[in-house]
Amino acid sequence: MSDPLILVVYSREHCHLCHDMIAALKELQAGLSFRLEIVDVDGNADLKSRYGERVPVLVAGGQEICHYHLDPVALARIFPQIAG
Repeated sequence: MSDPLILVVYSREHCHLCHDMIAALKELQAGLSFRLEIVDVDGNADLKSRYGERVPVLVAGGQEICHYHLDPVALARIFPQIAG
């Protein structure tokens, strides 16, 4: 059995968009096989410089999927079973 896909959300603590994206992904975890990692960009100078105010950013396999809002079309490219 292969390891589940890892989705990484680059976020910051006081960001309502970040909280919204993370909550939506946690809901999707019930029906999809993926591991969710949340990285606080403010804890790393390089990440803070790279992402600045452009958070949350969702990344899978090193590729950016979407930012600011969860994009269902982009997510469906990774999980075809949710395309509808």
